[in-house]
Amino acid sequence: MSSITIFHNPACGTSRNTLALIRNSGEQPRIIEYLKTPPDSETLRGLIAAMGCGVRDVLRQKGTPFDELGLGAAHWTDEQLLDFIGQHPILMNRPIVVTPLGARLCRPSEVVLDILPQPQRGAFAKEDGEPVINEKGQRVKAAP
Repeated sequence: MSSITIFHNPACGTSRNTLALIRNSGEQPRIIEYLKTPPDSETLRGLIAAMGCGVRDVLRQKGTPFDELGLGAAHWTDEQLLDFIGQHPILMNRPIVVTPLGARLCRPSEVVLDILPQPQRGAFAKEDGEPVINEKGQRVKAAP
């Protein structure tokens, strides 16, 4: 079993690109399609702690019930926000990747390169054609 886990949405281009970068390093990660198998609150708390961010940092607004639920309001506690993510997994931003080197929300997808234990094995371009890795397995440009 791989030591890499990706919380993945196959309908998301960023998530697909991140998965492809993991595979380009020679790894076959554990893939959790979080819309089908949502993480529980304890797992979410652990991911958020490992990433060193807040609950609001993993909330996704676009294409979700974020606005409808009024989640931009400051009065919601972290526990309440975690409950909302549990009820509506689409609210969790993606992809989140966990490796032995750390955990990150991989937006943009090349953020995953900072936590992959193995180097890239060859050239890689995102689905839109943007080059990320050259033919020598080196990053074309650094992530922002």
